[in-house]
Amino acid sequence: MQIAELWRYPIKSLGGERLEASEVTELGLVGDRGWGIEDVATGNILTGRREAALLLAEGRLADDGTAEVHLDGRVLRTDDELSDWLGRPVRLRAADAGSGGTFEAPLDDLDEEHSGWKSWTGPAGAYHDSKRTRVSLISTTTLAGQDPRRFRANVVLGHDDPAGVTESVEDGWVGQTLVLGDVTLDVRKHIGRCVMVTRPQPGLGRDLNVLKRINAERAGLAAIGALVTQPGRITVGDVVTPRTDSAVAHLVRPVVSRTVSQAARQLPKLDRLRRHRPRQT
Repeated sequence: MQIAELWRYPIKSLGGERLEASEVTELGLVGDRGWGIEDVATGNILTGRREAALLLAEGRLADDGTAEVHLDGRVLRTDDELSDWLGRPVRLRAADAGSGGTFEAPLDDLDEEHSGWKSWTGPAGAYHDSKRTRVSLISTTTLAGQDPRRFRANVVLGHDDPAGVTESVEDGWVGQTLVLGDVTLDVRKHIGRCVMVTRPQPGLGRDLNVLKRINAERAGLAAIGALVTQPGRITVGDVVTPRTDSAVAHLVRPVVSRTVSQAARQLPKLDRLRRHRPRQT
């Protein structure tokens, strides 16, 4: 496997920047999710789950390291402009090195109108959803022809010879170490997918079938999340090499490689339970 694409998302839930190379620190790709748009009333960091309009704009890093919001050929430079766009008081906020942001997600991704919402606090230093993910990776096999922007992974993995490849090899990497470029990653989790993958973006329409397919075929999981154990530099074309460092990883690997297929077989039963449970209000 090798790095086919690199992506950085300077502002949480906005469109990102495609890169040829990037420095990587313990927080992830430099500049990735370093900024968010805060709802002044709640203090929450808005995401495309609660505010779908975010995905129609793009985040860019300025030369001085600050973030800019690009929308329909304009640059929204002030909090007042952002508030007018979103129809609520908001402000652009840099991630705090000492505390994480608070995020929200619907309990039922396919029925937001009737769903309750949950909230949680992410890690400090950058607006990542999970404390077990600073870099996310997904293969072209898992994408299955979908635009990678829907999944917002930092690293898109490609095969040297994709002909006949049908297995998502990254599914079996949880519990292993990855070496790519100068960087070493500790793969911690499979990434569950939510309603955001269905949202419209520039050039992409709303598509609920994206999430339905992931739920049916992959138990709602697509991509892996990792922590950075050795900072450095990565470049498109770098070879990605999994390395098992411990007996624990040796035991974990065969289990997690079956997780997607085993859980997927339970989806019809789980879906029936979901559809017949009382609505959350």
